[in-house]
This record gives sequence, C-alpha cells and structure tokens, in this order.
Amino acid sequence: MTSIKIKRVYEDFAESDGFRILVDRLWPKSIKKENLHYDLWAKDLTPSSNLRTWFHQDVENHWDSFVASYQKELAQLTNMNTYINEIELHPVVTLLYAAKDPVYNHAIILKKYLDTLLQIKS
Repeated sequence: MTSIKIKRVYEDFAESDGFRILVDRLWPKSIKKENLHYDLWAKDLTPSSNLRTWFHQDVENHWDSFVASYQKELAQLTNMNTYINEIELHPVVTLLYAAKDPVYNHAIILKKYLDTLLQIKS
C-alpha cells in the first residue's frame, strides 16, 4: 500500500519523498519552477479560492468548518479516481504544500482523505 507523507515545499528534496505532488493552487512564492522537484501539480485537489480565503481570515476558529467544507469539495471531484490510480503506482507519495502553519493546513486534510480512499479501495 502507498505511504502518503506531507512536506513543506520549502524543505529540501529527498529521494525518500518518492512521487512528489504539489498540492497548492498557486505557485509557491520565491521558488522558481525549475528549482522545485515535483512530479505532478494537482491544482484541483486544493481548496477552492473562496474557501481558502475564508479560512485564512481566522485560521484556528475556522478550522473545523474548513475541514468539513474542504472534504465536501474533495468528495465532489469527478477526477479523484485518476489521482488515486496515479498515487497507487508509487510506494511513497509526498504532498507538497506552501502554508507556513504545520498544524492548520489543507495538506493534512488531503492526506487523511486520500489515505481513507486508498484503504477503501484495497
């Protein structure tokens, strides 16, 4: 089964990262495209712009509602199986995110969501 990890995009590349998926809708600030080692940029796995903007207005107090809303958005993605099929091809997948906060960020939610889908499928 695939192991999914998360990592800030600003951390150094490591071979142990496996297949690296950038999971931010916007390109990370201060990183040139040629300097970031990533295998896939999955913009549509990210929260919608409206949800992201609302969440960042009050991160800690909006967290629980953000989690529920983001999970609903993920459940509505018509191409989720395409991502799951790609992820299953790799023993290790690392989701790359740019958020500064290691506790309150969408990559944590996405990892749990993908882990659940992989468990259901296996």
